[in-house]
Amino acid sequence: MMRKAVMFGAGNIGRGFLGQLFSESGYEVTFVDIDERLIGALRSQRAYTIRLVDNVRTEEVRVGPVTGLLSGEADAVAETLAEVTLGATAVGARALPHVAPLVARGIALRAQRGVQTPLNLIICENLQGAADRFRDMVRRHLDDSGREYEADHVGWVGTVIGRMVPELPADLRAQDLTLIIVEPYKELPVDRSAFVGDIPDVVGMQPVDDFEFYEHRKLYIHNAAHAIMAYLGYRRGYEMGYDVLDDPVVRPILDGAMDESVRAIVAHHGVSEPELRAHMA
Repeated sequence: MMRKAVMFGAGNIGRGFLGQLFSESGYEVTFVDIDERLIGALRSQRAYTIRLVDNVRTEEVRVGPVTGLLSGEADAVAETLAEVTLGATAVGARALPHVAPLVARGIALRAQRGVQTPLNLIICENLQGAADRFRDMVRRHLDDSGREYEADHVGWVGTVIGRMVPELPADLRAQDLTLIIVEPYKELPVDRSAFVGDIPDVVGMQPVDDFEFYEHRKLYIHNAAHAIMAYLGYRRGYEMGYDVLDDPVVRPILDGAMDESVRAIVAHHGVSEPELRAHMA
């Protein structure tokens, strides 16, 4: 029987990254989302298309089998969580409080049935300490026996997302509601120490020991660079990032900020500065 995984959030990262990795690793993926039209399309098509695009080529990948549940179908979501061993969230930090009761309901059902197989959830949110924060949200919806079960049987796994997923143009979305366009980059660093039981074999997933370094690298280099480009580029009247990079005012500020981030991360984590700068290049 095919293994199953649950994916909370069928948007850019859920459909455009984790869904692909889970599918390529031999899992049937159940997406949970509030978008009725999208969930309906995933249910009927049982698959969706990812278009991989870089500066050289374009490739289309069909991802499946998949299905979908609406967030309001709480009983069905809990039943799915009770049956799987792997899942993830990519709903946006502000939506996590709304997802927490659903996850708690599934954990409570696992506890009630005495499921001993661990459940590991990869928390793909753009928020420092996201895994611990979400665990605390979920625990507030569990009773004492549920919290005792969760402590021994559920892994809350931090990760950082490096794949870029641009907004889909309206005309393409009209042609295929499930289509998503992404860059080919396919690496998913995860916190090795957060798993309960055996670490699942997932394509592109890289269990690491010093997870805080990867989190800081993502936040203070990747996210910070994009934020500076966006804020200052907007103030300077640009629409495209590549134009911002050529701006004589913005570029020195961006380079200076990145230099500060590199020096701070190197000082804090003791990593190789040349390797960190090579990662930025």
